[in-house]
Amino acid sequence: MLKQLFLYSIIGLLFFSCTNKQAARQQEILALKEMNQLVTVEYVVNKIIKASDDQTWYKFGDRKILMTCEATLKAGIDFSKINATDINITDKEIILTLPQATLFSLNIKPEDIKVAYQEIGAFRNEFSSQERNMLAAQAQTQIQASADSLGVLQTAETNASLFVGNFLRNLGYEKVTVRFGETGAPAKLN
Repeated sequence: MLKQLFLYSIIGLLFFSCTNKQAARQQEILALKEMNQLVTVEYVVNKIIKASDDQTWYKFGDRKILMTCEATLKAGIDFSKINATDINITDKEIILTLPQATLFSLNIKPEDIKVAYQEIGAFRNEFSSQERNMLAAQAQTQIQASADSLGVLQTAETNASLFVGNFLRNLGYEKVTVRFGETGAPAKLN
């Protein structure tokens, strides 16, 4: 009877120490949450904006403008969205599911918006600053919509995968798998 009690005590102790060790290892990974947003890529995009409003019948003369702008896009991973359920640890192997990359900022500085060409008919007024601002806002919307086709988000995920893979290997994991999103996207092995 005493031997059985001792055996059950040892098994219970081993079970709880393994569970505590697993929780401690998860807490190491969850420390990434403290970083919140990690910008892993920055792109500089040039955009040409052209406008013409000579299509109206009641205005005499053409009015055309060609502007250029330079936008800075920053994308990365929001680590604050990582949960314990996104971490799967088995001995020296870890599978970590990260949130998909997002565009954190798109910035167009006013000094980076330049009028390259302007043609104004004799009976027309120049483009107002309000009209030029509306054209710049339209360009910003177009750049934001094209971020995915430019490969900004894919590059952000690739860079995040490399960063997190190195971080996890420094913690002692030998096989590291980093996934993105909740859809069971293909793993990126590091």
